[in-house]
Amino acid sequence: MRIVFVGSPEFAIPSLTSLHNHFQVVGVITQPDRPAGRGRNKRPSAVKTFALQNDLALIQPRMIRDEDAHSQIELWNPDVVVVAAYGQIIPSSLLNIPLHGFVNLHASLLPRWRGAAPVQAAILHGDTTTGITIMQMDPGMDTGPILAQSKVAIDEEETAGELLSRLSHLGAQLIVDTLPSYLAGDIKATTQNHHEATSAPLIKKEDGMFTPDQSAEYVARQVRAFEPWPGSYFHWDSKIVRVRKAHAILTAEDSIGRIIQVNDKPAICMREGVLVLDELQISGKKAMPGTVFLRGARDFVGSKIVFE
Repeated sequence: MRIVFVGSPEFAIPSLTSLHNHFQVVGVITQPDRPAGRGRNKRPSAVKTFALQNDLALIQPRMIRDEDAHSQIELWNPDVVVVAAYGQIIPSSLLNIPLHGFVNLHASLLPRWRGAAPVQAAILHGDTTTGITIMQMDPGMDTGPILAQSKVAIDEEETAGELLSRLSHLGAQLIVDTLPSYLAGDIKATTQNHHEATSAPLIKKEDGMFTPDQSAEYVARQVRAFEPWPGSYFHWDSKIVRVRKAHAILTAEDSIGRIIQVNDKPAICMREGVLVLDELQISGKKAMPGTVFLRGARDFVGSKIVFE
């Protein structure tokens, strides 16, 4: 089985590893190196690093629709192209090059949470289950027919980073189990129920700032959903305070936005309930438990958070 793999972040590595161990990966496509970190130096994607370490043929087109990428895929002559978290729309002109088309690993139980941030959306909206879907790709956004799915429970305190890691390994096993039957014609693809579709759009850095007119339960989920990126934060005393861990209690408070103390931890009075700050981080400093934070910020309790 000749496979071309298309992907970029760490999420894609378990699947690429499994495919490389079980089949013939004839080529890899990943995003160009991007500026990262404080120095904004260009860094390779996790997929590029793996490809170089394992002597896999690699291209990094600016856009996958570029003619050079089209020509290279034809030269590689794959039976199937596997996509995992690539970050670009695959154009229709490429989908029919392989005999068995393109298949995609998506980190949700489609048609729920189509789009760029399905794991964050599942946690943010309070879902108790999620999973991996392997689907045939079509020109739409995660709209293709389903080949296989695997379901898992979402732990109550699980962050997006932790859940994404679990799902990456689940997907790695599912893709190697599914591809042989798919290529043999033994799997009947199932059309998605488009009426049940929900959207998980791309998350931006500024989405991490929360406001006190939200409910404490919602923001507690946001803290988990946006960890490790983009993070959840508020402004206090001309500083950005990032909330790394939090939980909600339903205590009624009148002064929305006021910071109080709950069991030796700081807490914010929200429109509904109170958000207890279990772990905080001021920009430029290390994260610390809420109890420790209060020792160095005695004027924190009784003040109000600032929203800009």
